[in-house]
Amino acid sequence: MQLTPSIAIHLSAALGALALGPVALWARQGRTQRPWLHRAAGYAWVTLMLITATSALFIRDFSLPNWAGYTPIHLLVPVCFSGLFGAFWFLARRNISGHRRCMQSLYWMACVGAGVFTLLPQRYLGQLVWGQWLGLL
Repeated sequence: MQLTPSIAIHLSAALGALALGPVALWARQGRTQRPWLHRAAGYAWVTLMLITATSALFIRDFSLPNWAGYTPIHLLVPVCFSGLFGAFWFLARRNISGHRRCMQSLYWMACVGAGVFTLLPQRYLGQLVWGQWLGLL
């Protein structure tokens, strides 16, 4: 597998979402509320997650167990879309705790969980990262 434009877009958006997610979550925590920061970071995070999920549909891997090039990690695409839909559905109904649960679980599953899975040594990005590290030793 090579670094294609689809992978580059996916990787850039995923890393942006991974970095921006805690800002959006933190802006509504504690005594000092920062609704403008929460909203701005939240909308940016949602946009990055939509780009990440959509670009994942164009990344195929036929070397791992797959179905038409889609591997088990691609199951996170409908999880991402449904999680974002659910979060905004809760928000439209003014159910803030439901919105919070949706967004927090989506961040942990789709950003952190997928990131850990992506960096497994037999996956493309895992080979890039761990191969570089092992080459330095």
